[in-house]
Amino acid sequence: MNIDKAINQTKFRSEYQKLMINVIFSSNWITENQKKFLEPEDITPQQYNILRILRGSHKPLSTLQIRERMLDKMSDTSRIVDRLLLKGFVDKKTCATDKRLVDITINDRGLEMLLRLDNRNLELDRMVTNTLSEDEARTLNNLLDKMRNE
Repeated sequence: MNIDKAINQTKFRSEYQKLMINVIFSSNWITENQKKFLEPEDITPQQYNILRILRGSHKPLSTLQIRERMLDKMSDTSRIVDRLLLKGFVDKKTCATDKRLVDITINDRGLEMLLRLDNRNLELDRMVTNTLSEDEARTLNNLLDKMRNE
């Protein structure tokens, strides 16, 4: 849907303002669809991101290391990890080399849940692939990367 129609606004200060509003609106749209995708597993997008980071690491990570890799840098990583621990998806223990740090690993239950989501990832991909070709997606990626480069 056209941003003008989606937010019922036809006049923008400039194309740059319209771009920023469109990026924010699109980000929120994606986030809402991702929440619906994750709802059956009772996890948030931040929890999903942390579980994927831990799975990809193949070794224990501290909360600081996880935070460096997170998409949402504003998140309280320790609190999110503690919620994953309560849900039984991660394990946490004191670091063997530095007693001030805690090592976090994804456990079998977390890996099983990610596998279920991996098998459903096509649903999430269809949000974009139904409307964009791979070339268009590549172009959009390049433009967004360019926008963030200072």
